[in-house]
Amino acid sequence: MPNSWIDFLPSLLKGAEITVLVAFFSSILAIIVSFIAGLLRLSKLWIVRTFAAIYVEIFRGTSLLVQLFWLYFALPFIGIELPKMLAAILAIGLNFGAYGSEIVRSAVLAVPKGQTEAAIALNMKPWKRLTYVILPQASLQMLPSFGNQMVELIKSTSLVYFITMADLTYQAMVLRNNYISFTTEILVLLLLMYFVIATLVSIAVQLLERKLTTGRL
Repeated sequence: MPNSWIDFLPSLLKGAEITVLVAFFSSILAIIVSFIAGLLRLSKLWIVRTFAAIYVEIFRGTSLLVQLFWLYFALPFIGIELPKMLAAILAIGLNFGAYGSEIVRSAVLAVPKGQTEAAIALNMKPWKRLTYVILPQASLQMLPSFGNQMVELIKSTSLVYFITMADLTYQAMVLRNNYISFTTEILVLLLLMYFVIATLVSIAVQLLERKLTTGRL
């Protein structure tokens, strides 16, 4: 029997490690997918735009939990069995990538057309215009929204509990089931640990935004 709430920290920290790993790799996937899908939705080819739009609408229009269940529980029926970690990363990354694609698309469209016209006048190739002119300006507008997305992503990692991944929420529920009398303390610790992780991410995004905007008008 634990003597105080401090005795719960080792188990919760072990779960927090899994939570941070899932959040980290899911964030990388989400950002990559956001840029790819967001830029594809701006393509001049209708079939490319349609393909990207279908992906976005499917992942935005269905529950993340259902997507997680599909990847982990349904795919084995057609011969594809994913490890828990990979299923979690794919579900969360693809889900938030769909939302992030709209951030990328709107930010690119918000760049003044004069910037693109100036790049064309300088005879810059399309990929150079995108890399050196459009994206650097659009990225500054994306940062606050992506920061909010990352905080939401961290909170969404708690859903991996439903595929029995030993994340922060899973460890807290195991402790709660074993020590019912300490339910309040365990849940308070759970809340505080998610809050700390999310706050650190918010601070990191703010510092990055401040650094990138230094010296700009």
